[in-house]
Amino acid sequence: MKTLQNILTGVDYIKIIHDNPSAQIKDIAFDSRKVNADCLFVAEKGELTDGHLYIDKAIQSGAKAIVLEDESYIGNNSAVTYIIVKSSSFALAQISRNFFDNPSTKLNLIGVTGTNGKTTTVTLLYELFTRLGYKCGKISTVENIIVDKVLPTQRTTPDSITLNSLLHEMVLQGCQYVFMEVSSHSVVQNRIAELKFTGAVFSNITLDHLDYHKTFAAYIKAKKKFFDDLPDTAFALTNTDDKNGEVMLQNTKAKRYSYSLQSAKADFKAKILESSFEGTDLMIDNKEVFVPMVGRFNAYNLLAVYSAAVLLGADKTEVLRNISLLKAAKGRFEIYRLQNGAYGIIDYAHTPDAVENVLNTINNCRTSLSQRIFTVIGCGGNRDKTKRPLMAQISYKLSDVLVLTSDNPRDENPEDIINDMKKGLESAEYGNDSLKKGNTETSMTDSKQIFSVTDRREAIKIAVALAKKNDIILIAGKGHENYQEICGVKHHFDDKEELMKYM
Repeated sequence: MKTLQNILTGVDYIKIIHDNPSAQIKDIAFDSRKVNADCLFVAEKGELTDGHLYIDKAIQSGAKAIVLEDESYIGNNSAVTYIIVKSSSFALAQISRNFFDNPSTKLNLIGVTGTNGKTTTVTLLYELFTRLGYKCGKISTVENIIVDKVLPTQRTTPDSITLNSLLHEMVLQGCQYVFMEVSSHSVVQNRIAELKFTGAVFSNITLDHLDYHKTFAAYIKAKKKFFDDLPDTAFALTNTDDKNGEVMLQNTKAKRYSYSLQSAKADFKAKILESSFEGTDLMIDNKEVFVPMVGRFNAYNLLAVYSAAVLLGADKTEVLRNISLLKAAKGRFEIYRLQNGAYGIIDYAHTPDAVENVLNTINNCRTSLSQRIFTVIGCGGNRDKTKRPLMAQISYKLSDVLVLTSDNPRDENPEDIINDMKKGLESAEYGNDSLKKGNTETSMTDSKQIFSVTDRREAIKIAVALAKKNDIILIAGKGHENYQEICGVKHHFDDKEELMKYM
């Protein structure tokens, strides 16, 4: 429990009405359903609803103080303190920091951002530093971990209250390092505001989240703001092989470092010597190391991990030795051998760039063109529609058999989503203007076979049934997810479970 005065220390407020600095605050909330007695409620204007509409409900539930932007919602109850702010989301970050005793200042907090590779990089850093003997925390899309306790996660980067609460618990459990994914949404929505980062890592940026950011420039700006806000005590590590890598560092006060598979000028360098489905032989800073992970994209992830570890003061030799023992994150290029002799690969790739990277890796690793590549892929509903035809184009170009199916259709008709994907196959280059509608349709184009199967379970079944020994089946888009969201309801569905039926 803290006094209102303590909670508001350093908070950017405009004015306070019915000030009661000694009021005891037991909890903080921005969801009126979670308000209880002696709580402080922050009214945020969100995308779907306005928290100001629930102020009266929060007071009825026992809120002693209300943080708000719109003064017209202030009532006459003198027992309630109203704090007027310019930005409720930023104030929430400041209040969360104070309520949980500024936990990020007591940890080495490393944030990883980028379109692809965040989860793998964060997971590998957590595993590496745990192997090096440190108590660590992880905050990611797949799971949150405090030392060895696994907690469920709802989003890539949690809200300010959850985030500071997690960090506070990590401090109590003796964590020295915390590795977390930083999404573009979390930057724009001030979820990570007021956190003190020891370092930041940029992986890459490609087309994604335009349903939210509207333009690619705005998406880049959101990523860049993370680096702009870093303190001069932090390090900023960027992938210079990405054309926007240097952009991230333009205005940062942090110490600047780079990593690359191509540039000799980078601070940290690596080279792929050989790659197969068994793993990759890398040369990192003139030292050879074999890792049980596949693909150029994983070479970038591992180089980022090595670079960040060295910048954190870890011994280079120990880092390389332990890197050779690391495995990919759940749902990231997981390879299985099926009963029919085919390979099954599960990957979270859900952007054009990620799909292209994974399929290029598969093409580079196959030993013969007689090994056919099957790609089972869909696109999420209520998300960026511009990437749908691109993902179909890329999948068609780099596969022998393409199965278009559902991902998380959410509130959209799955067939409408698949039809959006088919538009990428209508040009002469990709060769198919006669794809039929329906739950299960097929057609042949330039010796390539294309299926349209709205039922994802059936789509996987068809791919496995058609595959022969040494063929490769990529099931893309959902990775670690164990649900399929349809009309606002999450139904249990796990790509790995479906594939296990054919092991």
